[in-house]
Amino acid sequence: MAIALSLSSLVERGGVYFNIAGATSVEALSEATKAMSLPKGVDRDLLYNAILEREALMPTAIGNGVAIPHPRNPIFSEDDEQRVGVFFLKTPISYNALDRKPVSVFFLILSSNPRSHLSVLAEISHLCQHEEFLALLATRPSTEELVAYIGKSEKSLEPKTAR
Repeated sequence: MAIALSLSSLVERGGVYFNIAGATSVEALSEATKAMSLPKGVDRDLLYNAILEREALMPTAIGNGVAIPHPRNPIFSEDDEQRVGVFFLKTPISYNALDRKPVSVFFLILSSNPRSHLSVLAEISHLCQHEEFLALLATRPSTEELVAYIGKSEKSLEPKTAR
C-alpha cells in the first residue's frame, strides 16, 4: 500500500533550487533535471525525456507564474524515493500558460504511483490559488521557509477529530 507523504516532506526531500537558467521551457527543464537531488541509479536523461513527453501533450503551466512539470508515468518504484523539487528560474519564461503570464517557478513532481501523484498535484494547485502563497513564492523563499509554510497549510487542512 502506498504511503501518504506530506507535500512539505516531499519538498524537503526534493529540494529548492535557485537561478535555474534557460530561455525556454525545454532549456529550463534540462537545467532543473541536472540540478535536482535524485536517488542513485536514476537516469537523468530518461527523466528529462519523460518530462518533455508529458509537456508535449499539454504544457503544465497552471498560471500565476507557476508550472508543475512531471513525467506522465511514475519514475520511482519505492514510496520513499518520491520527491518534489522547487525550481526558481533565473528569468521568467514563456510557457503557454492560459493566463499568458511567464513562468518563474517549477514544482517538479516525481512520484511512485498515480494516487500520490494526483494528491500532490492537487495540493500544489490548491496552494497556488492563494495570494499569500504566491506572494511567498515571489520572495524566492529558502527551503526552510517554504517547507514551514506548506507544513502550516497542511495542518490547517487536517480533518478535525470527532468527539
